[in-house]
Amino acid sequence: MTEVFRVTDEKCVQLLTSRCSVRKFKDIPVPDEHVRRIVEIGTRAPSAGNKQPWRVVAVRDPDTICKLAVAAHDQTFITTSNVVLAVIAVPEESAARYGERGATLYALQDTAALTYAMLLAAHFMGYAACWVGAFDEKSVSDILRVPKTCRPVAMIPIGIPDETPKPRARRPITEVLVSEHFP
Repeated sequence: MTEVFRVTDEKCVQLLTSRCSVRKFKDIPVPDEHVRRIVEIGTRAPSAGNKQPWRVVAVRDPDTICKLAVAAHDQTFITTSNVVLAVIAVPEESAARYGERGATLYALQDTAALTYAMLLAAHFMGYAACWVGAFDEKSVSDILRVPKTCRPVAMIPIGIPDETPKPRARRPITEVLVSEHFP
């Protein structure tokens, strides 16, 4: 039987809206079992046809993390984390069912959903993280020995926060939500 828990609407909203990108982490290791749990929760994300066209590389080696930071256009904050999750799309798994659209769109959408679910899981577990999408894809592929049939999509440094960023402004809902169709 699945364990069910309930939270008040306000607590749920607070948890969801308090997540933010953190770029400075304390030098405290994230236990392997927590990393596995974050990834496990992430894999509950939706994917087209439930193909789950993703792999996650957990990187702990400080030299490799430094190389990833360089590949991420010298985003040195990445090196303050002691674990980086690299999210890898496997387009051929989506293409097997959905053809070119699966390979070029669905696999990327699916890994984006996985990435966000892992960000939320880390946050709910008391960790901080940052979605890193700016990087040289070939360099990251070379560093992590990603097969040529796969594609790095995101990197997520995770750790205990060593900063408390101020919430960033969001567009008003009136600029985001459109009823029925664009005017």
